[in-house]
Amino acid sequence: MAKNGLGTTFPNPLVGSVIVHNDQIIGEGWHYKPGLPHAEVNAIKSVSSHATLLKEATLYVNLEPCSHFGQTPPCADLIISTGIRKVVIGSLDPNPKVAGRGIKKLRDSGCEVVSGVCVEECNELNKRFFTFHNKKRPYIFLKWAQTGDGFIAPKKETRTETKPVWITNRFSRQLAHKMRSEEMAILVGTNTVLDDNPSLTVRDWTGKNPMRVVIDKELKIPPKFSVLDGCVKTFVVTSKSKNDDINPQDKFNYIQIDFSKEIAAQICDSLYQNDIQSLIVEGGAKTLQTFIDTNLWDEAFIFEGVARFGEGILAPVFKGNLKSETAIKEDFLRHFKNQNLDGICR
Repeated sequence: MAKNGLGTTFPNPLVGSVIVHNDQIIGEGWHYKPGLPHAEVNAIKSVSSHATLLKEATLYVNLEPCSHFGQTPPCADLIISTGIRKVVIGSLDPNPKVAGRGIKKLRDSGCEVVSGVCVEECNELNKRFFTFHNKKRPYIFLKWAQTGDGFIAPKKETRTETKPVWITNRFSRQLAHKMRSEEMAILVGTNTVLDDNPSLTVRDWTGKNPMRVVIDKELKIPPKFSVLDGCVKTFVVTSKSKNDDINPQDKFNYIQIDFSKEIAAQICDSLYQNDIQSLIVEGGAKTLQTFIDTNLWDEAFIFEGVARFGEGILAPVFKGNLKSETAIKEDFLRHFKNQNLDGICR
């Protein structure tokens, strides 16, 4: 149930809850988006016609109930007020505003609390939220398409138009757009923008467009390019300061970094400061390799098409733990996880 909120709950975590009475589910709920009721509240509301059963029921939730006032009141207080006497919890909340306080509040009220149930599955569900709070950076997905002979793009000299050169089929591209709808932000480098003029939007799937992060060291991307159309919140990573070439009237959020130092780490730190919990690094080869070489990535999705270029821009080089390989008609999607990562920006 919690997975229903993927892509809409940011910056809140994914949470689902069920209420059980005599081994029967009598209520359920999940968190839709910030500002709306949390999963526990929706589950309790769904039992309104049988509220007297709550005193004999058990509430299950994949993440520790909140104990603080945010956009909504504390869920722990509501649970206590309804008379629910037992709560089963998956993960502890890493948010410093909670971090065990929800469980303590429940136990102090006399409620029986069982925690750490299916904890690995619950941690995996909220990997973005946990990485953001524990490692102080977004959860990072690498994604690219490559030809059967290992190229990510043709040679510049062979290109006649400023638009993407498709390597994979439309079903792979639809899946890529679904992935975009599930994450907070998407990042590309200058050359990718100048060569492909991508929009980085969700067009083949229903969902919210991710925020854009565009690396443009010298601010040389023309304003007519799609990534600068202002349809979504856009961050421009540059070496320029406000005293240089930046127009204070621009509608973008500028991130100034030192390009002589670790670029990926600086970007991660800035995105953390802007409360961005997840990031897709989509291209190009140089930008992807920067994150790989800095060892700042968590998962990689590599689409391989049947096309062969013979020459061109080689795909990034990396090592990862292959988790799955899926056929998408004639294409292949390989999913990797990084098992050698401390993942802390420095």
